[in-house]
Amino acid sequence: MIKVLFICHGNICRSTMAQSVFADMVAKQHMEHLFEIDSAATSREEIGNTPHYGTVNKLRQVGIPLVPHRARQMTKQDYEYFDYLIGMDDYNIRNMQRIAGGDPDGKIYALLQFAGSTRNIADPWYTGNFDETYDDVCEGLHAFLAYLQKESLI
Repeated sequence: MIKVLFICHGNICRSTMAQSVFADMVAKQHMEHLFEIDSAATSREEIGNTPHYGTVNKLRQVGIPLVPHRARQMTKQDYEYFDYLIGMDDYNIRNMQRIAGGDPDGKIYALLQFAGSTRNIADPWYTGNFDETYDDVCEGLHAFLAYLQKESLI
């Protein structure tokens, strides 16, 4: 089983969107049994809160079920447990490395790096643009799934 943790600043917008979209993607390909998928925050600001209404509305608009989730903060134990810890921007990556005490096992990635991009996924909490965030998340997730298939991990 491949264990994947999606991470953003508050765990209510981008990472919960990625968690729900990826869960839907693998379910549609009958591969859900191959994955454990979760999400977390680098901050404590939103702990216990449900996904942002903008994320909920965007997923509803595109027909993707929202994975039930309450925001939680990433821990050092998450680094030890998960195979892939995937952040949404450079700021997330730095904080993930700080929480994990570095990245000695090479498990921390930026989502769009799987698509060959160094771009960050903009935080819709600030931009208000959940459409753009959704498009970027989908681009990264499709590339991540292709990467896993190319590496014969699934």
